[in-house]
Amino acid sequence: MLEELDELGNDEDDFLPITTRAYLYLSGTPFKALATGEFIEEQIFNWTYTDEQRAKAEYAVAQPDAWNPYGALPEMRLFTYQMPDELIAVANQGEFDEFDLNEFFEAKGAGKDAEFTRKTDVQKWLDLVRGAHLPTQVDAMRMGTRPPFPYSDVRLLPYLQHSFWFLPNVAACEAMSNLLAEKQNVFWHDYKVLVVAGPGAGIGLDALPPVRAAIGDGHDTKTITLSCGKLTTGVTVKQWSSILMLRNLNSPETYFQAAFRVQSPWSIKNPDGDNPSAEAVLKPVCFVFDFAPTRALRQIADYGAGLSPETPNPEQAVEELVKFLPVLAYDGSNMTQVDAGGILDIAMSGTSATLLARKWESAILVNVDNETLRKIMNSPDALNAVMNIEGFRALGNDIFETVVNKSDAVKKVKKEKGEDITPAEKKELTAEEKEYKSKRKQIQEKLVKFATRIPAFMYLTDFRENTLTDVITKLEPGLFRTVTGLTVEDFHLLVNLGVFNATHMNQAVFAFRRYEDSSLSYTGIESHKGLRRYGLYDTVVAVNDETVV
Repeated sequence: MLEELDELGNDEDDFLPITTRAYLYLSGTPFKALATGEFIEEQIFNWTYTDEQRAKAEYAVAQPDAWNPYGALPEMRLFTYQMPDELIAVANQGEFDEFDLNEFFEAKGAGKDAEFTRKTDVQKWLDLVRGAHLPTQVDAMRMGTRPPFPYSDVRLLPYLQHSFWFLPNVAACEAMSNLLAEKQNVFWHDYKVLVVAGPGAGIGLDALPPVRAAIGDGHDTKTITLSCGKLTTGVTVKQWSSILMLRNLNSPETYFQAAFRVQSPWSIKNPDGDNPSAEAVLKPVCFVFDFAPTRALRQIADYGAGLSPETPNPEQAVEELVKFLPVLAYDGSNMTQVDAGGILDIAMSGTSATLLARKWESAILVNVDNETLRKIMNSPDALNAVMNIEGFRALGNDIFETVVNKSDAVKKVKKEKGEDITPAEKKELTAEEKEYKSKRKQIQEKLVKFATRIPAFMYLTDFRENTLTDVITKLEPGLFRTVTGLTVEDFHLLVNLGVFNATHMNQAVFAFRRYEDSSLSYTGIESHKGLRRYGLYDTVVAVNDETVV
């Protein structure tokens, strides 16, 4: 429902023909809404992919002979492939020379005239994914191993009977359809290719019926669905078992919205007709195939941290995710499973300062719920401390009282009046609601602006094994005041009141430490020789197998 709200506007009363005291927003990938502060901490409840898969495993152990209500939910697996050098060279971009999928699959023309700009190279890629690319075959013979490419490995082929290819734009979708149909591509002629892109595919869900008609029950058909955006949200096609990511996606929200199209269950209840509790699971696992490894692992790192906001150590959060979402990476010679530390190392060494900055501009770093605001209001010292943060004096001391009192008043009236609220009262409440939400947002923005000063402080300080709070309060208080404008006492008071979200601060500091060390290592410099621990915001995490302090 979050996606629909974005399209229709932020005022529910403008488009929902109902009267209600509360709304429930449902989203499988709500990162954008959380990062921008649309919902405060007391409004957020989680049931994630990790929770689902953990429940599935625990139920199987606890009741092995009973029907598992989570049993049909497939486990997702991510395969990333380092492209051959000859293909990487034609489409490199960015600070770390990452393979640019949008550039590689660039196309021109429309309909039957659509054609890839690098058609020869895309043909090589088609050969590669079915294991017929000659240089790769020669390398495999030398290594004595045959890497599991999607359309060549017998273990993967059953899950590619119905696949979704996510391409950059309409022209690329039409060009791919034309190329797959050419006479040299006999292998691909067994598949019904569906172009779900452009005005000809229909608007919204109108694009779905042709896909379902072509797939049928899914047993005797083979399909490839080509799309650049249609059917990537809010759609269930149970026979889709794999997705090929063939475009740049920098947002974990968009990436996993598309990826989870293939995670829908496909099973037959009571297959033999004699046991209503029996279930034949036709899709125990599903696959995401990605050909830009650094970007893919960056999405996993961000998604893992997003799934477990209560985990102070980001590596533990990613480790929890990859228990149920194994990641295998092909480096050009071998396919190996990547652990949480490896994912973070690859993700952070291939990130940019811009992406790192987004973590420090996120609204989830601060708490602005009524309880926290009351704590500030009830402490003169805390109120004075907040007023020392840049921009707060312009808002005035009474902004906290306005937000808390008006939000409480609105909730009270809605609860008491219920369905009996008059149009005039509703209009007045809506105005009051907009006012306190706007002022809460202003408070949030000023606190986040303060948080963005902390990376500058971390860059200037030379302490690495101490927690950030210890560095601020005990080791370099003068430097902290110079950079941020707050005294140690002010900061300590706000920390104790919970104004800053310690868990998300830990994750942001961890990302900064990783990025800083990776950037220096990239140039051959070891920033802090023999460093075995990273000091985060209010905790210390160990490198590799050391105990967390």
